[in-house]
Amino acid sequence: MTRCSMRAVASLLLAALITITLMRGAHAERVALVIGNSDYQYGTPLPNPRNDATDIAGALQAVGFKVILGRDLDWRSFSETIRTFSNALKDADDAVFYYAGHGLQVGGQNYLIPVDAKLDSERDLDFSAIRLNFILRQMEIDREDKTNIVFLDACRDNPLARNLSRSMGTRSASVGMGLAQVKTGVGTFIASSTQPGNVALDGKGRNSPFTAALTKRIPMPGKSLNTLMIDVRKEVLAETKGRQVPWDHSALTGDFYFTRGGTVNESGPRMTTISPETLVRIAQLRERIFRFKEEEKDMQQAIFDHHRDRARERDNKVIERMQRDFMRLTMRRSQKIQQRIRLEEELKVLERDANLGSSK
Repeated sequence: MTRCSMRAVASLLLAALITITLMRGAHAERVALVIGNSDYQYGTPLPNPRNDATDIAGALQAVGFKVILGRDLDWRSFSETIRTFSNALKDADDAVFYYAGHGLQVGGQNYLIPVDAKLDSERDLDFSAIRLNFILRQMEIDREDKTNIVFLDACRDNPLARNLSRSMGTRSASVGMGLAQVKTGVGTFIASSTQPGNVALDGKGRNSPFTAALTKRIPMPGKSLNTLMIDVRKEVLAETKGRQVPWDHSALTGDFYFTRGGTVNESGPRMTTISPETLVRIAQLRERIFRFKEEEKDMQQAIFDHHRDRARERDNKVIERMQRDFMRLTMRRSQKIQQRIRLEEELKVLERDANLGSSK
């Protein structure tokens, strides 16, 4: 199995785990699909989308959403995660889709880009990218009088779009900057990190400017979605010195609140007073613990390989060198395990104090 395939499998397993554990109620009325793609194989890797998705997932969990989280998804994993989300929508009153990563528009259609997309030609779009309209349709099928909310942090500068444009010759004009304006049905709200046709900033810190502002405000009680987006827009304008203007389009028929006056909905957990800093710290800890576990798996495989190779070796000098390497690797793995345990203990305390379900 390739390293990319292992990551894809790990992402799906993580998505399934979070789906089960983030909401412990038997009947969930709020569901969210959160995807962050950073590790692009044929385009510029993006530092922040994995972090953005992790932090948004934590914020949505805090206000009672059942979260399906996917990170660094290839096309197959992306498609399977959408199917999981689609099945979960049947019982959901409120649905959220959040995406951070590369995206592009061609002929007025918006596409979200999996990490294994190459996009050498226009034909690759239908086989290697995900149409945004496909996801929107899943959110709207048989969900009259329900609420759909979409957040797109996918307007970053995209070298894959430039490659595609060069391959299309005279049709290259159909490849636009950023994302195209999205038309929605009644009951759907769409927000993008910048206005249609423009490029957004990835950010210099842990998060993009848009996601940093959004993550802090989702858990704030008493703010309608429209008020929340006004506050997000002001912060992003200030952070980017006016270069980036978050945009939204609403077809909602009433005010939507992520939480009212310190509680979520009746089916969700009751809110405690959780600071944005605490939510971010919880998300950071979950991310670091996940990375430690992945590194431990790699180290365990390396230890196994050492055992196998040493058993085959006949040169005593090589065996001695391999023994020293083995001891160093074993020590590093032990240190990683101890660090992970300390992080898990810190996370357990924060989750207990915040009244959040365990991420394990």
